Amino acid sequence: MSHSITRLYGLGLTPGKLRGLQRISNPNGTLTMVATDQNSSMMSMMKKATGTDATYAEIADAKVMLSRALAPHCSGLLVDGYYGYCSTVAANAVPAGTGLLIRVEKSGATKNAAGAPCGEVEPGWGVHKIKRCGADAVKLLAQFEPDEFDSAERNFEFTKTICEQCIEHDILFLLEPIHFPYHVNGKEETKEAVVARKANTVIESARILSRYCDVYKAEFPGTMGVDSDATLLDNLKKLNDVCVKPWVLLSAGVDYPIYKKQVEMAMKAGASGILGGRAFWKEFFTYTTPAERQKFAETECVARVTETDKIVQTGTPWFAKYGYSEADLHQIRAGEGWHARYAGGKASGPAGKVDPNSVY
Repeated sequence: MSHSITRLYGLGLTPGKLRGLQRISNPNGTLTMVATDQNSSMMSMMKKATGTDATYAEIADAKVMLSRALAPHCSGLLVDGYYGYCSTVAANAVPAGTGLLIRVEKSGATKNAAGAPCGEVEPGWGVHKIKRCGADAVKLLAQFEPDEFDSAERNFEFTKTICEQCIEHDILFLLEPIHFPYHVNGKEETKEAVVARKANTVIESARILSRYCDVYKAEFPGTMGVDSDATLLDNLKKLNDVCVKPWVLLSAGVDYPIYKKQVEMAMKAGASGILGGRAFWKEFFTYTTPAERQKFAETECVARVTETDKIVQTGTPWFAKYGYSEADLHQIRAGEGWHARYAGGKASGPAGKVDPNSVY
């Protein structure tokens, strides 16, 4: 018996979003994704290694090298628009079977009076350009602290705006909130205070924001070596319970052995995969010659990604988070005339602005 595609539409899974989700997923519906979109981090690492500021060409070369080594071993690759996407695609560094996500936010957000970052779109960039240049998904980093009211409200509206634009352009939207220190009564919080409230921030952020995306990229809810494994597993269960959409685990630059354990715990708790970056490749920039970097990328970095992929494949498929099995999906069909109703029946082109509330 077949089922109407309106079941997916009701979940926000319109054709463009659904295809993007398929493109960045493993065949079993889990997601093994690698991030190379970190601009500021890469520049800092390269300067520490060489003693000089990195040029545009050097950062672009590094991103292409990492992409070429790692893209064949992951289901999706996250790049930035400024340095990464055009060069990576032009250099044929990503195989056709690997999905591509592009970040939309500016590197280094403006901060408010409390020292809290307020998100902005990369100048000259945007959701419409990410869709236009053929990417499979938009990624937004929206630093979020529910109890820092000013930045929380600003970043909440920022998130909703990008969400609505992704609906308008029917492109998959991956959201990444992260916690941060801010000023309380004019003084910056201590490191201990930030660590103490991290788990609650991660869980509450997911409760508030996970409905405004298609895939939610979460921090690990707690700190290994500070919180017990029992507490961390309980936190992960709470995170999974409040996440409305499928979620994946970021790496936050921790050392790889720590990330591997975090991934194992997250998959057991209901995560659908990972989107990790520096845990896989951060030592890349400690090597000073291109040949040494390439060797490290093609050996140790690849080994880390492939090992993590095996763990991810035990996770929860994205469609299971929505209450579907693969067999259920096989039975879904569109009704005759869907193409005319799609995008609110509007014509394509500048005159056909899509009503975000009527995308089918």
